[in-house]
Amino acid sequence: MADAPTASARRRANIRQAVDFGALVAFMVAYAVNRFVRDLDGDDALVQATWVLVGASLIALVVGWIAEKRLAPLPLLTGGFALLFGTLTLLFNDPVLLKLKLTIQNGLLAVVLLGSLPLRRYPFKYLLGEAIRITDEGWRGLTLRYGLYFAAVAIVNEIVWRTQSDDAWVAFRGGLWVASAAFGIWQVFFIMKHLIKDDEPAEPVSPDTGL
Repeated sequence: MADAPTASARRRANIRQAVDFGALVAFMVAYAVNRFVRDLDGDDALVQATWVLVGASLIALVVGWIAEKRLAPLPLLTGGFALLFGTLTLLFNDPVLLKLKLTIQNGLLAVVLLGSLPLRRYPFKYLLGEAIRITDEGWRGLTLRYGLYFAAVAIVNEIVWRTQSDDAWVAFRGGLWVASAAFGIWQVFFIMKHLIKDDEPAEPVSPDTGL
């Protein structure tokens, strides 16, 4: 049976994940309404849905602050990117900026994580805060795995938005959340193998906040 602090941490994580998932769903619903009900073209529908994305990003950060009494590094980073590129998309009325957000965000994360490996410094340990307590070997392996994941997302996103329709890109964005959740669950087995003795298995960590 989990002690109170552990149960509380898991409850806060579940709240944050629910908010993040809700933000993505709200964005996709807003796009669908503008695209198929209001009959806007893909670019205009994306710009209109971005208003929802910006609002949802603010709500996610506020809920994260209330739930954890702090802004956790990874949600703050991804939420900040969503706010920045969402605002730029609205200012310039250009949905390409929103699509580039995934490439730039994941590309930078990949560079930082993979670049830290030769230095044996693991910024991912800081990004996850105190959610996981594993050995240095475990941190190295987890950093490599997430670094490669972020690099793959950046590359695939570039291919999808440059070669496919807006509808396909939005569908890809939704599928990416599912893929990231599955990736996070897969890492639990690796985490359990490298847990510090007498620690409890960590909650799966999704590399996608949904924003």
